[in-house]
Amino acid sequence: MISAIGGRAAAQLKRAVRQPALWLWAAPLLFLGYFFFYPLISILGMAGQAALGGSLKIDFWGEMWPALVFTVWQAALSTLLTLVVGLPAAFLFACFHFPGKSLLRVATTLPFILPTVVAAAGFNALLGPRGWLNLLLMAVFHLDSAPVQILNTLGAILLAHVFYNTTIVIRVTGSAWAQLDPRLEQAGRALGASVWRNFREVTLPLLKPSIIAATLLVFLFDFTSFGVILLMGGPKFSTLEVEIYLQTMQMLNLPAAGILSALQLAITLGLGWLSSRLGGVRDIPLLPRLKGEGMRPAHSWGEKVFVGGMSLVLALLLALPLLSLAGRSVTRLDADRGQRGAIDSGLTLDYYGALFVNSNQSIFYVPPVDAARNSLGYALTAVAFAMTLGTLASFALNHKGRANRFLGLLLMLPIGVSAVTLGLGFLVTFTGPPVDVRSFPLLVPIAHSLVALPFVVRILQPALASIPNQLRQAAAVLGAPPWRVWLEVDLPVVGRAMLVAGIFAFTISLGEFGATSFLARPETPTLPIAIYRYLSLPGALNYGQALAMATILMLICGVCIFVMERISLTE
Repeated sequence: MISAIGGRAAAQLKRAVRQPALWLWAAPLLFLGYFFFYPLISILGMAGQAALGGSLKIDFWGEMWPALVFTVWQAALSTLLTLVVGLPAAFLFACFHFPGKSLLRVATTLPFILPTVVAAAGFNALLGPRGWLNLLLMAVFHLDSAPVQILNTLGAILLAHVFYNTTIVIRVTGSAWAQLDPRLEQAGRALGASVWRNFREVTLPLLKPSIIAATLLVFLFDFTSFGVILLMGGPKFSTLEVEIYLQTMQMLNLPAAGILSALQLAITLGLGWLSSRLGGVRDIPLLPRLKGEGMRPAHSWGEKVFVGGMSLVLALLLALPLLSLAGRSVTRLDADRGQRGAIDSGLTLDYYGALFVNSNQSIFYVPPVDAARNSLGYALTAVAFAMTLGTLASFALNHKGRANRFLGLLLMLPIGVSAVTLGLGFLVTFTGPPVDVRSFPLLVPIAHSLVALPFVVRILQPALASIPNQLRQAAAVLGAPPWRVWLEVDLPVVGRAMLVAGIFAFTISLGEFGATSFLARPETPTLPIAIYRYLSLPGALNYGQALAMATILMLICGVCIFVMERISLTE
């Protein structure tokens, strides 16, 4: 009797949950359809009309082809260098315990969250003409000019890309490495295989899918890089992304920008499809292990040298630019614009105090504190959009079916579309009521939520899938309707995942620069836009204010990453 009741309740729950799964897709698909696919179709339509109508004013071989070649070249070289650093770092985090590991993990994650303007400011504070390294070398060797001239070179672009994307390799490949069953390696060693042969024939085949996925993802981010090229490479380097921005904002040549966006969109979507196909194939099944199983302290001298040396490399590459930024924001070395007389060099908090003062009494002045307020408001709104839509989509994806598989791929498409292309699409499409790019205040957070939505779904959906169906069936047997099952069974289990997803969406919105550079109004800039403006102005005060804002943004993002790491450790 009890089993019959339980069977009927389970069947009733299954039917009730399957039916809402269809309408759960309504809001996410409508949102994506209007704010993502509609702008992309508009870009493609504009590009097609320009190509067919003969109104295209662009020299393909003189402008498009060099930009495309350099885009692919720098992305391939950046990806190779990122793997050189990232794969040993993934081994470090997956296999060893060492002091300061949690802090180093936060330091390796932070660059991926920070906006490019903050990274540019950090490298300028470290390696610029008046950076710490040049000042040290000039003082030690009594030089009159800066010996290190790396900014506005290809080396600066490559260095910044490695700075940004090393964490992708660590997270993707390192997570897979940490889940390998140590008994497989132990069996290989018991059969007499050397360490290198064991790695080549046992570990590497298991890691191959995650390495391919990480490689394609890094290449995709390097291929669509915008802020790094614009700020670190200087005017002599131009990628497809930079050309789209220049053709739109400086030359007002929207048809040419549309052609470039269509070309970039085709390539990035192809890379995204290739990543989903190759990254999901595993020749040998992974055997999960207990958390922390197989990790060990460094025992031999070789292991100790590797752990110490790799930790030092990551600290110098990923943490030192950010520490240089923070130190430079409280140090006065140069004169303000128009200042005469002696300069009081040394430690100062004047740059932070100047964030609240309109020293030139300009009517066009927007206080940086207002930019911070705008960023926080946009971020909170973006979190509301991304979490609402991502939660609905994640609940819907938790049900099997071919339609869900296809719709899930649609949700991931914003990852493969650059923020600059998205911003251009908004600029071209929303030119009148009810949504006007000139007056509609929600376009910026909507663009941010589109960037964050795939990440939110990637965090929430596995957490929902991990809930045993028996818990839902037990609640149904006790008479709980589906909405109460979701409220009292699903949500408490995924509470931590929802908090992590919300924090991640918040930090993504705070640091978004590409789409915002198209959409933000001059009177309502975000912090990354304000930092970029101040970095472009002469004078030590403007530069110091840019560093102060960048430091504040870095600290906020750092706290968010630390909280996410603590939540993940307590799961």
